[in-house]
Formats: sequence, C-alpha cells, structure tokens
Amino acid sequence: MSCACVCAVFAGVLDDEDVRVMMQGSNIVKVRSQRWQKHRGFKLLEDCVTVWCESSKTSHKAKRRQSFCVTEVECVREGCQSECLRRLAGSVPENQCFTVVFRGGRKSLDLRCSSHEEAQCWVRGIRTLKDRVANMKSVLLSLTVLTWIRSYLRRADLNQDGKMSYDEIQHLLQMINIDLNEQYARSLFKKCDRSCDGRLDHVEIEEFCRELLRRPELDAVFRHYSSNGCVLSTMELRDFLGDQGEDASLGHAQKLILTYELNDWAQKNLFMTQNGFTMYMLSRENDIFNPDHTRVHQDMTRPLAHYYISSSHNTYLTKDQVTSDSSTEPYIRALNQGCRCVELDCWDGDKGEPMIYHGHTLTSKVLFKEVIETIAQYAFKVSPYPLILSLENHCSVEQQAVMAQHLRSILGPKLLTKPLSDQPLTQLPSPEELKGRILVKGKKLSAGQIGKTNSFGPLGTTSSSASFSSSSDDETGGGTKSPNKKDPGKPLSSSKISPELSDLVVYCSSVSFSGFDAANQKPPSEMSSFSENEALKHIKDSGKLFVRYNSRQLSRIYPSGQRLQSSNYDPQDMWNGGCQMVALNFQTPGEQMDLNRGRFLPNGGCGYVLKPDFLCQPELNFNPENTGGGPGHIPTQLTIRVITAQQLPKINTDKPNSIVDPLVWVEIHGVAIDKARSKTQRINNNGFNPRWDCTLSFQLQVPELALVRFVVEDHDHKSKNDFVGQFTIPFTSLRIGYRHVHLLKADGSSLSPATLFIHVKVTRRGVPIKTVSGRMGKV
Repeated sequence: MSCACVCAVFAGVLDDEDVRVMMQGSNIVKVRSQRWQKHRGFKLLEDCVTVWCESSKTSHKAKRRQSFCVTEVECVREGCQSECLRRLAGSVPENQCFTVVFRGGRKSLDLRCSSHEEAQCWVRGIRTLKDRVANMKSVLLSLTVLTWIRSYLRRADLNQDGKMSYDEIQHLLQMINIDLNEQYARSLFKKCDRSCDGRLDHVEIEEFCRELLRRPELDAVFRHYSSNGCVLSTMELRDFLGDQGEDASLGHAQKLILTYELNDWAQKNLFMTQNGFTMYMLSRENDIFNPDHTRVHQDMTRPLAHYYISSSHNTYLTKDQVTSDSSTEPYIRALNQGCRCVELDCWDGDKGEPMIYHGHTLTSKVLFKEVIETIAQYAFKVSPYPLILSLENHCSVEQQAVMAQHLRSILGPKLLTKPLSDQPLTQLPSPEELKGRILVKGKKLSAGQIGKTNSFGPLGTTSSSASFSSSSDDETGGGTKSPNKKDPGKPLSSSKISPELSDLVVYCSSVSFSGFDAANQKPPSEMSSFSENEALKHIKDSGKLFVRYNSRQLSRIYPSGQRLQSSNYDPQDMWNGGCQMVALNFQTPGEQMDLNRGRFLPNGGCGYVLKPDFLCQPELNFNPENTGGGPGHIPTQLTIRVITAQQLPKINTDKPNSIVDPLVWVEIHGVAIDKARSKTQRINNNGFNPRWDCTLSFQLQVPELALVRFVVEDHDHKSKNDFVGQFTIPFTSLRIGYRHVHLLKADGSSLSPATLFIHVKVTRRGVPIKTVSGRMGKV
C-alpha cells in the first residue's frame, strides 16, 4: 500500500481540525498519582493511526511502549472517570482531563491537557480516527502491515537520512523477524536500487517491502481459478466462492469486486486482479469466523438455564488474590469483554460504607458504592442482556441495608426488584425478557425467616441453610475465603440477613446443594454454586443427573481457593456438563481464558450462548462422560491444512539477532473422546512468512461442544517453547475453504498483522459439507 493509498484511505481526516492539532503535537501531563505528574510530548504520526509519546527512558523497549495505535484503544473517557483521576477530583480541572482505555491488559493512560479546548481536540480526534479505521474493514489489514513496517523502517534507518544502505536493510530484516538468504537479499536490494547508488530511497524501500510482502500461496489459489492467470472473471470468482461455502451468486461476486478491486479498469469491467484478490483474502470478510455470528443470531427467548453465561470470579482483583489491588477497572474490562456475571466480595467498611476486597488478605479495598456506580455506567455498553451480580456477602445487617440502598438508588430501574409475573414460576425467564435488567444473586429469606437470627457455627459451617454469605454454599473450605462473617480483628459470632437485601434477590437465590433429588423439588429460581472439584466429581459420577439439573436450574462453578495466584481451571469440562456460570479469573491470561473468549465469541459477543439441545432437554439423557452413539453424537471429520503465517512478532526482543522458529499447534477442546492436539513441523529462522503446508486431521464425536484452538509457538531447544499467539473458535462458527486466522496476544488483544493462512475441510459420513451451522442438526 503506497503513501498515496494511505492518504486516500484517510481522505477528509487530514482536514479535520482535531486531527491537525494531534499531528502538530501537544505538551500533556501524564498522571499516575497526586505526586507523580509528568509533562510529556504527545503527537500523532503521519500514518494517522500511531500516537507517539515522548519518553524519559532511553531503552528501545521503553520507547516502544510509549506509543500506541488507535486500533488498540477501547474507549476514551472524558473528565475524571478513572480511579486515579477520581482521587484527584477537586485538585485538577476536570474538563482538562481524559483517560485512554486500551483493549487487553495494557494500563489505561490518564492525561491532563493545558486547556479544555486542547483536551476536547484529543478526545474527539482519537474517536474520529478510531471510527475511521473501524469503517475501513477492506483495507485495515494492509494499512496495519504498512504501519507495522514503517515503524521498523524508522528504527532501521540508523543515520536518519531517509535512505537505507544494504546494512540498514539487513538491520530491518532482523527487526521484522526474517532471516533472508544472503544471496536473495542482495539480489532483491540490487533489483530495487534503480538509482544504482547503493542506497534505497523511500520509493525504492516501498518496492522492496512489496516484494517481501508478496504472497505466492495466494497467487497459487488465484491462478487455480483464473483461466488466463491475470484476472478473475465474475464467473470464476463465483466458482471460488462456491468452493468456499459462501454465497455463490453473481451479484455477490460483483459486490466483492466493487469493494476490493483497486484497479479502475478492472473494477469497471467487473474483473478482479491479483492485487484485488489479495485484498479480499486479507480482509475480515474472508475470516475463519462466520460473519453471521458477529451479531446476535441465536434464539434469546429460551429460559436462562439454557445458556452458557460469561462469568467472572473475584472480578475486583487486578492480579493475585493475596496481595493485589482491588479496583473498579477490572469490572470495566470484564463488562467490555461481554461478561454477564460479576462477583462482589462485600465486607464491613469504615464510616458505615461497605467495601469490596478479598477478606483476610493483603489486597487493597474499594468502596462498594464506587463499584456499583461503575457497573451502572458499563453494564450494557457491550451487551443488552441481563447482568448478574454475584454477592459474596460478609457484611453486618446494618451495612447490608446500605448495600441494598446503594443498589436501588444507583441502578434505579435497571435493577430487578420483583418477578416479571405473578404466576407460579415453572421455568426461568429468558435473556430477551430480562433485557437491560440487573439481577442480584445471593441469599434470600423465606417468609418464615424474616426477622430471625441466623447464627454461624465454626469457621466454614453454618447453622442455617439461609446464612447470608452467598459463598457459604459456594466456597466452603475455599482457602482464604470463609462464610464466617469476620472483619479482620473484629470477630462476630452471629448476624442476620438484611430484609432489604433479601428483597432484591429474585431469580438467583443461592442455596446449599443437598443432592439432585432434593434439587428437583426446588423452584428454578434457586441455584447452587460448586467448587471446580465438586463440579468435576458430579460430572464424572452423575453426569446425566447434573446435565438434567442444569437444564432447569442455574449453577455457578468457581476456582479452588488454593489458586492463590488466581490461576484458572479448564472450563470445557464444566460446559460439557451444561453448567452455565463457569466463573474464571478474567485478570489471568492463559489457555483457560482463551477458551472462554472462544466460547463467547459467537452470538455477537453478548455473553450469552445457547447450549446444544441435548443439554437443554433432560429426557435426552446426555452423559458428558460417555458420548459414543448417544445424544449429540454426530461423527465429523475436521481437516485443517496449515499453509503459512504472516508477520509473526519477535518474542525475545532483548536479543536483536534472535529470529522466531515457529510451529503451529491445532487443539480440539470438547468431550473427553474428542480432546486432541497435533502440530506442524518447525520452520527455522522465519517469523515473517514461514510455510508449513501441513495437513492435520481430527475425528469429532460431539462437534457442537468442540472448540478449535490455533496456537503459534517459538521452538526452543533448551526450554519450554515461547507462546507467540493464538485464536480459539467454536467448531460451529468455523468456515470452510481458504481462510485467514487473525492471531491474538495472551491478554486477548489483537496481534495484528500476524495471521495464519489455512484451508478447512469438514466431512460428515464421508461427504464434504459446505457450511458448518451454529446448530449441528440443521446442517
């Protein structure tokens, strides 16, 4: 993509007054605390997507961390809308402050400008650029690749003269993670050096980069469908789309030509050139993820118990559960990821205000009121469907009443305070019926218990099944947590449930689990929580009964209290048993959170995913431990050809000569019989465009429960392979044919422009299928 093409993409943006202010640069105060406030220069670079920040640090690694791309920005908050700036409210001019919130685990940036007008320019400017990039889906990847290479070009130009010698080109190649053959590198340099002066100017450098970016594997696919090897006719493009399992109409083929073809002559005559084909293949429209699943596409009128519900554990923690900070920020991050069940550990605080933190540990505290205010602001920004507040309540009756008051006054009409109907409850209401409502999960007094005292016995036990702690049935024996209402240094022997708080529990009444027979006699509004070990035992010993229970009532699964570092368990086993709220530590990246993101990727990322029918219909007797020939058994062959990768990042940045030796794992996560993983060979010293052409096959018995995870690693002879990137997707959201897999970092943010290029084939009963439906019975 040339400079002219970049300018065309941003036509109009460069005339925007706010963007011009950003490109001129501003002296802005970077704020971390009352005492740490430093002046820094901020400037939008010429690529119109990268914001550079002056750094006082000299290392290349530190300087790289100072810049950010507008594609990394989750949102921009005006005023004192972060914890840091809220603490400074009154001492700083609120209308001069704003916060840049990033996707993934990167810390937010709190900034204070010299004037309200300057702050508004930056807020509006970042939002304008974000919107423009979001609307450029057809060229986003190419623009990102260009930005990526240009950022390296600036650093590789050692004497900063705008031209590059062969030695500087070699330095560039090392930085972009490619160990190019010496003979080929010199011949390519000589070919592009049209001035024959031993140095490449900016035009020659771009030609050099275009040669590097050439995709012979895409060219081969293009030539296979092109009769003359030069262009694809509308009919030929239609044939390709048919083999891809897509809309193979002439109208659709013409629409793609008009969208992706950059050559005016070809577009006018409805031909697609090799460049246009490459643009289309790189676009999100050709992604492996079914585009129909990027919106809410499932039936949302079924009972709540029929859905997987994205759920967070210890939501308030930023890291481990012993020494880390408690904050409102993790709630924002979880809600922005589509989480629909967050946890609040509530304890008595000073001045009659309840606090949230991890009791009997060194974690810091955050006001319950501040958390509820944050939830009120972000509850429905990403998903309109019901949000569940899972209260782990250790408060005295007086502060429980304060909690109830805050919930009512802050959440207002969003808070569900009474059943939707006066009729006896036979099944839970649906996400559609509860749209825009916030539900409280906790203990509820029965009519006969109101006003009575519920005394606590020894630590970890209760003398009444109606004890106020929602974790008395959830997390007994759970490490540092305890149902005993005990503020450190102030032990109490008894307490009562606050009627005001009890009244707010409508459809998620926490009760102790006393067996499947007893549970069948309970109303569907009563639910229990299980430790990971308890849940696994039920799945193994009483799988059919657990599935039947979960078809009618909600269950919440939580990590063992021994996971002091906030590590996570494998959620797939719980999903196999039909458990809805499989709560994970969202703050801890890793395979388990990768699976969670993959599970909730479809249905528009709304946090509710409809379970397969065999997990919703108890009479089908699905057994997650014995699936051969039973319900959900649809033998399916999945064949994945891993062809190439593009622009894999360098992992060991401390060693400038280190080049990635990549290999790819393809993993199947599902019922026990389907769990499998297989890998390609490694490619030595090439993270730029490694080619494997390796075919991996998997036999699936229960495909509706399967997740497919692609993992790229850097091979290491002496130690464990380094993680490079991954992408996880439900089998039912896969698309067949030639596809790109856009890799993610460990924290779930984009690793763009890093991609895998693969071919997917699905066979059932020996017959290839064109489309993998969201509900396997409809294929």
